[in-house]
Amino acid sequence: MILVTGASGTVGSATVAALKAKGVDFRVGSRSPEKAKALGAPAVELDWDRPETLARAVAGVEKAFLLTPISDQLESLTRAFVDAAKQAGVRHVVKLSAMGAGPESIALGRQHGAGEEVIQSSGLDWTMVQPTSFAQNFLNYYGVDPEKDSTVYLPLGEGKASWVDARDVGEVAAAVLTDDGHQGKTYVLTGPEAVGAAEALAMLSEALGHTYTYVDVPEDAARKAMTDSGVPAWLVTAYSELNSVIKNGYASGVAPGVKQVLDRDGRTFAEFARDLAASRS
Repeated sequence: MILVTGASGTVGSATVAALKAKGVDFRVGSRSPEKAKALGAPAVELDWDRPETLARAVAGVEKAFLLTPISDQLESLTRAFVDAAKQAGVRHVVKLSAMGAGPESIALGRQHGAGEEVIQSSGLDWTMVQPTSFAQNFLNYYGVDPEKDSTVYLPLGEGKASWVDARDVGEVAAAVLTDDGHQGKTYVLTGPEAVGAAEALAMLSEALGHTYTYVDVPEDAARKAMTDSGVPAWLVTAYSELNSVIKNGYASGVAPGVKQVLDRDGRTFAEFARDLAASRS
């Protein structure tokens, strides 16, 4: 049995879709199992604020896809999950991490790096999946409205990123969870090319038939907007660091992880845009 945590999010739902396509037995862990049934998979309660639910969620599980919520307590959440997994006899944990995770990284990368260390020192088999920023961020966070023209305000300058399609991340996760030979490996996942924000919006404009205008804003203005909208201070700092990574070109490298696992290149941003348009027609 495979357990998928964070199944209702962008990567989690992509992983669920990929596992369903493979026809394997799995279940999803969710704070609200009733709502999770909409994913079309068996669901079990998993509430990160109630550690006692972890033991029930991992009972009878052999492999787990660990997608922790965005939190400044990521290391302790990972440790709680690993402790429950070990007691339940889970053999293999696949962690959704982040590209560049480690002690010398930005805040989010340091948190994921600490979580990786917890798993690596646990005695369990492990695989780390380290994606870069997602193409879906343009919809989920950056303000692109597929139904109408939009102006997108971002502090990314002319920086480029090798945006990865979350569907590729989900397919990689599903392959790692169901195939042999991935234990002890780390896969860095990117798209096959680096694309700037203005270029990405142009591709979305062409595919969706709307006009998406990019406005580069100062970092201070972006921080203020996040703060004013209620984003916690630690997360404002973390997102600002991530924006800076893209702005300064540190996210433009292309990594081979998708091809290593799936034996094909990752989807381009243009493919993501075209598929998005097709899914709405």
